[in-house]
Amino acid sequence: MTLSHDVAGDGPALVLLHSGVCDRRMWDPQWAALLDAGYRVIRCDFRGFGRSPMPDRPYNNADDVADLLGHLGVERAALVGSSFGGRVALEVAARWPDTVTTLALLCSGSPELVPGPALRSFAEQEDALLSAGDVDAAVELNLATFLGPEADGATRENVRLMQRHAFDVQMAGGEEFGQIAAEIDLSAITATCLAVSGGRDLPEFREIAAGLPGLLPRARHVELPWAAHLPSLERPAEVTALLLDFLRASD
Repeated sequence: MTLSHDVAGDGPALVLLHSGVCDRRMWDPQWAALLDAGYRVIRCDFRGFGRSPMPDRPYNNADDVADLLGHLGVERAALVGSSFGGRVALEVAARWPDTVTTLALLCSGSPELVPGPALRSFAEQEDALLSAGDVDAAVELNLATFLGPEADGATRENVRLMQRHAFDVQMAGGEEFGQIAAEIDLSAITATCLAVSGGRDLPEFREIAAGLPGLLPRARHVELPWAAHLPSLERPAEVTALLLDFLRASD
């Protein structure tokens, strides 16, 4: 199965990977600016999000992204990943280092993430609400956890719709198939990397971003004091400018 996706523009390939709270529509605020900057911009929905259906067999998200790049004839690409999308981007860059030129990671997860008290507490609350059938409350828990005060009302409503849709797709998906684990060595990554953290984010994600320069020789860390977990939605123009400055410097 090829992931549902959008592709537009000419020039170097730039792949946008969404967070686990959203789908590919989260990149709407960046889409036009990245096209205007001269990139061939690609964004996709992971399985069970947006317009990509639930899997019908065991799968791997990084394999899905690599298959999409092959389908589109992309041999080299920059990856921008938000949260869970950042975790997938790191796996792609580690397994296929010659494919990934540049990594921009916004409050990224990691294949090496060990959940601490804050993330475990969130997961337990979410599981309890979904088990009780209170999907609306689970959606609101995600908004309260992952969006900071910079997010306006329209942004909150958009995230609410994306998260609710993901829950609906996943809960209606029938038999659940698990991820195929792949061997991942982050030290294999050769791409230039920008690791962004949010000063209002959960501590686990801040620690991942701060630790990446110690793992990747071409990584640097930037913290946005105002940001929670989804800075590209909280201050879209500021984050778009940050991404473009980094991408241009890395070309």
